Amino acid sequence: MALMDKMKAQAAQLAQKAQEAGKAGQSKLEDVQARRRADGLLRELGAAVFAQRSGTAADDTAAEIERLVAELSTYETEHGPLAASDTDEPTTEAPKDAETPPEGGFTL
Repeated sequence: MALMDKMKAQAAQLAQKAQEAGKAGQSKLEDVQARRRADGLLRELGAAVFAQRSGTAADDTAAEIERLVAELSTYETEHGPLAASDTDEPTTEAPKDAETPPEGGFTL
């Protein structure tokens, strides 16, 4: 009977770990979705400011800018300040074909 008790205890531990992993995954997903939403808001804000500065703005552009700034302020309140690290920047790794060529002076 002791073996069954150990198996039940291990199964309960595994179930708890799986549940914790699921919660962590859900939290990460929500963070990514919020960041994408903020990126979209920043893009819209940039387009509205550009239109305003270039003289192609519509009559409601100033109100649209205020709305976007308010939404971004709400984002910062809930998720912390917007930073350059929140955006998807390209990696700076060297491409694989930049490796040294094999001996003999030829490359594939």
